[in-house]
Amino acid sequence: MPENRNPNMVASGAGPAPPPMDRAIRALGFGLWTLDPQQARDAQAFTLIEMLLAIAICAIVLVAINGVFATAVRLRDKTSEAVEAALPVNRALDTLYRDLKGTVGPGGFLAGDFRCGAAAMGATMGLSGEAGSAGLDFYTSTGTISDKAPWGDLQEVFYELKAPTDRNERGMDLVRCLNRNLLATTTQTPEIQRLMGNVQTLDFECYDGTQWRNTWDTSTGDTNLPATVRVRIQLAARPGEEASKAARPLEMLVPLVSQTRTNLTTGGTQ
Repeated sequence: MPENRNPNMVASGAGPAPPPMDRAIRALGFGLWTLDPQQARDAQAFTLIEMLLAIAICAIVLVAINGVFATAVRLRDKTSEAVEAALPVNRALDTLYRDLKGTVGPGGFLAGDFRCGAAAMGATMGLSGEAGSAGLDFYTSTGTISDKAPWGDLQEVFYELKAPTDRNERGMDLVRCLNRNLLATTTQTPEIQRLMGNVQTLDFECYDGTQWRNTWDTSTGDTNLPATVRVRIQLAARPGEEASKAARPLEMLVPLVSQTRTNLTTGGTQ
């Protein structure tokens, strides 16, 4: 019986013969890659003018972005400088306000006199007010540091201006001198805290209910605390800046709560 053979089968009978390569590529949907010069010339490409225009547009965009970035960096630097300059001022005013609100009037246990612009300020600490008569010496209830510290609530504070340790700095330094050992019978070495620098002038004024006064001393004629204390701090002018164009002085009003007392002694009757 004659044997039917598939013409696509190889003579050895191993299997169907593979299709031609070009037919397989067309079946998969791929085209043949050619190096035909005519086809290469017909392909789409960017011209030199288009490339120059694209580069010019990119350059313009980069210049605009650079300008915005530089402006943002300068604004950030100015803001950082302003914040850094304001931090010591805010801290000094906050400390002053807290101490004045805790002022303890004279006559109480461990409490001393309230002095403003007086000659005896800082005498218990061995201080003489080297920067002039501007200063404030009083007793306050802000002495608590921690539960384990060997100090009570009351302490003596003395605010004054001192010459800066760095001669290159402008103005004076506002310092806070502390005397926590109120039971000592000898002059104590104070703890001196530098609050801020670049201070041109420091003024304290006391309001007695009718007028403002730049002096107050409960050890001489004033028997009570002032009703309000006004603090005025004038910062030193910056290098190259005229004094008339310097910043306006910082001003703070602190009302004091005190108990009125007199210097009269009332005798009891039986």
